[in-house]
Amino acid sequence: MNKIQGFYYVDCDGEIHECKLRGILKRKENKNNCVVGDNVEISEDNYIIGIEERKNLLERPIVSNIDYFVIQFAAKDPNIDFDRLDIMILRSFFYNIKPIIVVNKIDLLTEDELEEIKRKLEFLVPLDIPCFFISKKLNIGVDKLKEFLKGYTSAFGGPSGVGKSSIINMLQVEKILEVGETSKRLKRGKHTTKDTNLLPLSNGGYIIDTPGFSSVELPKIKNSNELMKLFPEFNSVGNCKFNDCQHLNEPGCKIKDAVENNQIAKNRYEFYKKVYEKLKNERWNKYE
Repeated sequence: MNKIQGFYYVDCDGEIHECKLRGILKRKENKNNCVVGDNVEISEDNYIIGIEERKNLLERPIVSNIDYFVIQFAAKDPNIDFDRLDIMILRSFFYNIKPIIVVNKIDLLTEDELEEIKRKLEFLVPLDIPCFFISKKLNIGVDKLKEFLKGYTSAFGGPSGVGKSSIINMLQVEKILEVGETSKRLKRGKHTTKDTNLLPLSNGGYIIDTPGFSSVELPKIKNSNELMKLFPEFNSVGNCKFNDCQHLNEPGCKIKDAVENNQIAKNRYEFYKKVYEKLKNERWNKYE
């Protein structure tokens, strides 16, 4: 994790405390012993003495306890890369983080072009993934996004050129938090550090820019059963004829029937098959 000369910075209700690790938490061989985003307990002499259980942990950058993964694309210049979008949604589900889609630069579109993009993103509805259409230039939709993220910790990701930094700057507080006075009692707080981009929102919560999470690399999915669980729309149909159905060429496959009946988006099913074959050839076959 990122730190400054062995110091960690903990936000206790807006007051920043410069801390060090105590006892067993100082194990040098474990880089995950205390990471950005951890909810920690600090002592009166500003030592981190406890770390609460994490709900998730990202590997790159190493951060924890993310509530939302905000996947941002531009409506135009550059156009939306739907293959990359699917991979980022998959990564979000893999790490147990709720994905949110943000489409910026809608001011560059005609009404017909905007409606076409909305049509292409209709597959998000059965996945229960919110989608925000915004324009940083015209300040359209930013307040709605800010209200949605209020009180939560959100990671931002997406390709370059889509205006992530501009949106993040509009959402965060303007004043940089400074190191506060030493605590006089035990406090609980959220770990942050000046070396990362964990930024307080103007109306509560945090944002962290996570360029590594925008990678097109597939997560470390162990087997086909784990892959299927990352496609929640598959749960909306009945059981297949065979319990070990891989939803490829087997007879009596309810998933394929759902695709034919437009219950599952065809592009999502094609993406599933592509990922399945890639992982099977590159990883799974090595362990069979």
